[in-house]
Amino acid sequence: MPLASLVCDFDAALASRSRGYASMSHGRADWRRSAVVRMDVLVAGEPVDGLASVAHTSEVAPRARAIALKLREALPRQLFKVAVQVAVGGRVIASEHIAALSKNVLAKCYGGDITRKKKLLKKQQVGKKRMQAHGRVVVPQAAYLAVLQRQD
Repeated sequence: MPLASLVCDFDAALASRSRGYASMSHGRADWRRSAVVRMDVLVAGEPVDGLASVAHTSEVAPRARAIALKLREALPRQLFKVAVQVAVGGRVIASEHIAALSKNVLAKCYGGDITRKKKLLKKQQVGKKRMQAHGRVVVPQAAYLAVLQRQD
């Protein structure tokens, strides 16, 4: 069994399913080559090193999709659209987007000329572009835990 399978919840699952009676010992049998790749997680275009993992090439696509979905649910919404991507060697395998929180800037405008409304919407659009260019997303600890808990 590969070491990555032991690290991710195997020991805890064994103990919980056996009500604490089972235990496991492991040792190195031999070295074998395997086709494994590093999966990098990008949040808003920036790599998050704590979420990077190693997976066999046969299970990269489903695991990448699951990680992206879990992160989309675990990360809080920002004032700008956030892209959550899982990449292998610079190639994006799975991608999800977290929708931006939106403020109704037209709430105070009622009736009157449409140009005022267009001006407010354009001003909001410029502000969101600037915020997306300079904004950073802080990944909370709950998001790390959501990704690390595998539900296989």
